Amino acid sequence: MDTDSVKEFIRREVPDWDDEVVATARFKAFSGQRSDWETKFQFWRDLIIKVSRHFGVFIIDPVQVKKTWFGGGMTPLCIDHVLLLMHSEGDVVPISQLESPVSGRLSRLLRSVRSLVAQTSSVKPGEILENELVIVPLLKEKAADVVRLLSEGHWTSTCVVTLNKFRNLCNGSNEASAVLSHLTGCGKAHKISVNRGELIEGVKVSFSEAALPSVSTLDCDILHLLRTTEKLQNQLEVTDQRCEMSRKSALTSLKSGHKKVALRHARELKLATESREKCTSLLNRVEEVLNTIADSESTKMVSEAIKTGARVMKDIKISPDEVHDYLEEIEETIQSQKEVEKALESAPYPDIDDENIEEEFIKLEMELESESSQVRPTTSDTADSLTEMFSELKLVNTKQILEEQATEPVRMKDSGKKILEAA
Repeated sequence: MDTDSVKEFIRREVPDWDDEVVATARFKAFSGQRSDWETKFQFWRDLIIKVSRHFGVFIIDPVQVKKTWFGGGMTPLCIDHVLLLMHSEGDVVPISQLESPVSGRLSRLLRSVRSLVAQTSSVKPGEILENELVIVPLLKEKAADVVRLLSEGHWTSTCVVTLNKFRNLCNGSNEASAVLSHLTGCGKAHKISVNRGELIEGVKVSFSEAALPSVSTLDCDILHLLRTTEKLQNQLEVTDQRCEMSRKSALTSLKSGHKKVALRHARELKLATESREKCTSLLNRVEEVLNTIADSESTKMVSEAIKTGARVMKDIKISPDEVHDYLEEIEETIQSQKEVEKALESAPYPDIDDENIEEEFIKLEMELESESSQVRPTTSDTADSLTEMFSELKLVNTKQILEEQATEPVRMKDSGKKILEAA
């Protein structure tokens, strides 16, 4: 990891990194209660994880973190305390405490018990600060990324890869051991070791949530074939280099006039070319065998799917003839829909003349004008009739009011007479 790149990234993430006043307070050792320095601890913890994630590492050296990442003018006095707290909270773990991928179930159980006992007892700071530390959150992210990359090249629920390929995916041997240890502890991977004249190591990885099946004889055979493929590919690369060197040497010798030397290099080129052809033929055969195995696995999966479909059909009591009839009906519906679409696409649109449209528009305008001329007198007649009705209503109301006023004294007189007679 380049020191200048680390410092540049830190300055981007922490704008006030070069501020002497802020840096002096930030680089001091923790003192007092945790509430007094909790913010500083979270700052350093997050910064360590950010730097590691940005540069694609999850195994860190405490000395390098203290002196190279954050060192320079001033050295932070709290980094040791930060790493110890991260260890106690489960954010980091010494790489020596990771369980071995080849250990059995009983040994893993015993190691878990020992780790629990170690957590309850006091841990010496030297045991943590003097060893490489694995950042647990980033380890989990890397393991998930490796499983995703492997699943993209396989559509089965499991796969077998050589240990070399697994290391290349993890970007190193130590990283591969840590990732394999994590996956083994989660029940997502098994390490395979086969002795076929030489020790061949590989990894079996699961892509599903189901429990990973144990290593079978077929897995060992596939691993042997994959290792053979790797060896043949390496041999091809070496042979290609020999061919290129022999060709260049022959051309150089010819230009300088050394025909005998050029002839010798030409013979070496011919032998290397023949060796390459044989190696290519063997590699093609091995790849054909691997493809045949993959095809057989896919055939097995398809047959299992067919059996499942037959069992479901039997359970819901649907005969194959009914299924065939349903499929024919669907096919007929689709075919008729396609015919309708074709007919609509092929139907010619009539040519419409703009002059005809203008003539129709003029006719419509004339009809509207004639209708408006007929509507106006009727509206005036209606207005006149309404005026006459209102005038009649006014006259009638006036007559009624006068008659009521004339009859009111008579009513009063009659009522007076009745009162006197009663007296």
